[in-house]
Amino acid sequence: MEINAPDVVAEVAKVFTDYEDALVAGDNDRLVDYFWDSPSLIRYGLADRQYGADQLRTWRMAQAPLPPGRQLLDTVITAYGTDFAVVNTLFRYPDTPTTGRQSQTWVRLPAGWRIVSAHVSWQE
Repeated sequence: MEINAPDVVAEVAKVFTDYEDALVAGDNDRLVDYFWDSPSLIRYGLADRQYGADQLRTWRMAQAPLPPGRQLLDTVITAYGTDFAVVNTLFRYPDTPTTGRQSQTWVRLPAGWRIVSAHVSWQE
């Protein structure tokens, strides 16, 4: 298995950037499409959790846009073969001393790259 094939890392970087653009824009319809449409999807948030695409969709559609000025730091993409990757990044907002952590597991499915598991937390 090839680790970090440049073309696979570039594909995941592109879809991750598109995901972040939708997140920052508050485009909830577009955001849910980046997640695996399956009851096996899992997302742990700051004060929430979703098991399955239906719960994720319901939760996401009720979310307000993020505060302005979100910044990503130290984003690392690791691709394992051609169809599996993990993205880890830190994030922060202006005038907020706390740094957040975000991890996403991406899998290439017939519909394209999708998040199958995600975790968001605050760094203390």
